[in-house]
Amino acid sequence: MDLREALVGYSDWLGYDHRERSAAWLARLEVNRPELEAFRTLQPPGIQPYRPAAARLVPPNPSGARTSEPPPADASEALERARAKPELNAFTWLAPQAPRGGAGFLSGVPIAVKDLMDVAGVPVTGGSRALDPATAQDDAQIVARLKRAGGSIIGLANLHEVAYGITSDNPRFGRVVNPRAPSRIPGGSSGGSAAAIAAGIVRCAIGTDTAGSIRIPAACCGIAGFKPSYDALPRDGVMDLAPSLDHVGPMGRDVEDCAALFAAMLGLDRVPAWLRPDSRGWSIARLRGYFEEPLDAEVRAAMDAAAAALATDGARIADRSIAGIESASAIQLNTISPEATAVHLARLKDRGDRFGEDVRVRLEMGLFFPGAWYTKAQRLRAALVREIEAAFDGADLLLCPTLRAPAPAVGAARVDIGGRDYALHTAVTHLTLPFNLAGLPAASVPWSLARDGVPISLQVVAPRGEDWRALAAAHRLQSLAPWRASKG
Repeated sequence: MDLREALVGYSDWLGYDHRERSAAWLARLEVNRPELEAFRTLQPPGIQPYRPAAARLVPPNPSGARTSEPPPADASEALERARAKPELNAFTWLAPQAPRGGAGFLSGVPIAVKDLMDVAGVPVTGGSRALDPATAQDDAQIVARLKRAGGSIIGLANLHEVAYGITSDNPRFGRVVNPRAPSRIPGGSSGGSAAAIAAGIVRCAIGTDTAGSIRIPAACCGIAGFKPSYDALPRDGVMDLAPSLDHVGPMGRDVEDCAALFAAMLGLDRVPAWLRPDSRGWSIARLRGYFEEPLDAEVRAAMDAAAAALATDGARIADRSIAGIESASAIQLNTISPEATAVHLARLKDRGDRFGEDVRVRLEMGLFFPGAWYTKAQRLRAALVREIEAAFDGADLLLCPTLRAPAPAVGAARVDIGGRDYALHTAVTHLTLPFNLAGLPAASVPWSLARDGVPISLQVVAPRGEDWRALAAAHRLQSLAPWRASKG
């Protein structure tokens, strides 16, 4: 029996009788052949499977620190700017009028919320025709906290359908356009959130991140994005994609905006003191090996410049590699695929033809991953997380690029980086997904512009629970970057 016959027979047995889809299944399996072949050769360690647990956040250290001011507030003007730029396809819904902000420290600040999160009185679509857009009765917990802090939700941001992709080419609401570089992808899945910020519509927005979906669009669009520790922020009222990998987090024009939103999403009544005057006392591990082989030449130059600037600023920089990190993509694939398919299985069976083709075939692939593979992946994940955490031995922070190369061109299916050919999704998620597997706080910061004007961003990562340290380091990196002078 050949592979096609096996897939058809198995799908029939599962009650998913769509044998006409078999050519698409085979094509998608070919895209992921490198990860599948690598996974097959990996030996599961004799340890318990990985079980994600909520982080206990370490409060910011006030020593020598300053607080930051919340972003300026004008929800009415933000709505006008959003309506004036429909060609960006940044929103799936806009408020008919500016909501009144409360009296908290975000009073009146306009905020875009990714169309996966419940906002009372608003239909949440997930960017998909396959979902019945029921009007939310209550706010998601993080949305309620933003409102209590005074924030004004002006709209729901467009996204890659059900957050399962990195181009934000949405079949229902249109392709999100990257305001910084319209010929390049805006990244995803939180592409609309990033575009709304990059276009100057809002200063801050909320996204989700399962394999890099906050940090990737932040890097593509030249803004700041922060993925907190796993479950540092509640996901009640937020649509799942892959529950053991999903994170909710802030995106902003700069790191200060991310910190203000993070404080509000934690339920704090103010922005705590968190900034650092310099990098003295920090030991930073520059990740080599997998994280730099290959890199686009301009991204490598940015890394060299950032490491030198941090050293001059007082940090101790040392090179480090992570054993076994090459298996991260294979482990991620064998985690996200079955989890995402489980979340959307009923919709896939009942109305699969309403999904866009790229998301549909990825959800269908999850049908063919045996439970034994998932268990093996979680054992491998537990071992890899130990190795990632070991990289902090003697180091306070990790430093690496967000992307191996600047944002790929719109419509590209494959990407050449340093003479190595990658499928688009693999190329874009390689350096972000390890920190979803490990649940570590990670921030993407714009560093510079490539010769053609496309943003280049770098990533700082802190130990689990040290979210304010990650933000403080991101702020120092931002303050040292040539970005502000070069963006014009």
